[in-house]
Amino acid sequence: MILLDDQFKQALPIIDKIQEAGFEAYFVGGSVRDTLLKKTINDVDIATSAKPDEIKLIFQKTIDVGIEHGTVMVLWKDASYEITTFRTESTYQDFRRPDNVEFVRSLKEDLKRRDFTINALAMNRDGQIIDYFDGQNDLKKKMIRAVGIPEERFFEDALRMMRGVRLVSQLDFDMDSETERAIRMNHALLEKIAIERIQVEFTKLLLGSGRKKALALFIQTNLFYYCPGLKSYKKELEELAKLECMIDNRIIAWTLLIHYLRIPTTKAELFLREWKCSKKEINQVQSALFALEYRLENNFNRQVLYQVGLQIALDVETMMECLEHPVNFESVHLLDQELPIHSKKEIRINGNDLKDMLDRKPGKWLGDLMIEIEEAILAGSLLNEKQAIFDWVSHYYKK
Repeated sequence: MILLDDQFKQALPIIDKIQEAGFEAYFVGGSVRDTLLKKTINDVDIATSAKPDEIKLIFQKTIDVGIEHGTVMVLWKDASYEITTFRTESTYQDFRRPDNVEFVRSLKEDLKRRDFTINALAMNRDGQIIDYFDGQNDLKKKMIRAVGIPEERFFEDALRMMRGVRLVSQLDFDMDSETERAIRMNHALLEKIAIERIQVEFTKLLLGSGRKKALALFIQTNLFYYCPGLKSYKKELEELAKLECMIDNRIIAWTLLIHYLRIPTTKAELFLREWKCSKKEINQVQSALFALEYRLENNFNRQVLYQVGLQIALDVETMMECLEHPVNFESVHLLDQELPIHSKKEIRINGNDLKDMLDRKPGKWLGDLMIEIEEAILAGSLLNEKQAIFDWVSHYYKK
């Protein structure tokens, strides 16, 4: 028995209404695991013996988020909860999705199809843990172990191999030898999985407190072989695995990865596109790579800090610390405070002001002039005031 925290207490009316209708309902999965580990939980998942159409009769407001797989979202007060029917699954010919889903009334049958023992835990409304596969013991041993026969779990969904290694990193656990052996034997199945799904797990792996052992496992099991652009970089990944520092955001993670792989900045975009990173993230990593390259040789100046922004510059200082170079976060903050502007939007005039002032039609000259004004303000030779800029422009054009 464990004490329920607020997230569970808020969801109790959902459990109660399902039980009042004559069905079973339990909290399941990661929220139960993290509660036992005394970690903060963000949301709760509920599994039930009620079928989707029965859940829709119990609650007034529902959304069919994955009804073909038994999942219905229930809207309750200001929150939403995913309710999934107990189910078993048939063969998985594509190693991603079951050929057939069958709804069942047995909690044990439902938990039997889950990936790892520490995720195959359930908890009733009173805080009593239901553990058919010795998941609590694996939590105590800090062990990632597949439910049942590992090969079967990975043939059902090959992404589970990446998820297992990610959990090693995220929880700073070790991996059961049989589970590791099954990954090593079946790592080629990862080729069947969408890059977007692999990317989510790999990024979490890089951000975990157990990253060193997880990366070592990622390499030893040859999972890296089927990840975009990593096939030829075993030694470089081994070097990355030696890093002792914590990595606390995605931009740092991807930038350090590319730095260790020695991928030229000019080819970084292609590498990140293969990983299906967003355009925004690609732009941020490119800025961080440029800034890191500069910072390894120099201290930041106004122009570089203005170009990359404060957050990227601070991320680069964090990377310098990871790479065991001298750092100075305070100087970056001071330099940022000295900047007269932080973006073009802060310039006190715009293109229309210049066009009206000079009575000229728009053209390339206008963009060039705005760049000159921006550079002069940054250099400190021009005050960012409307009249001062007009005076400077008048003098500029007379010259």
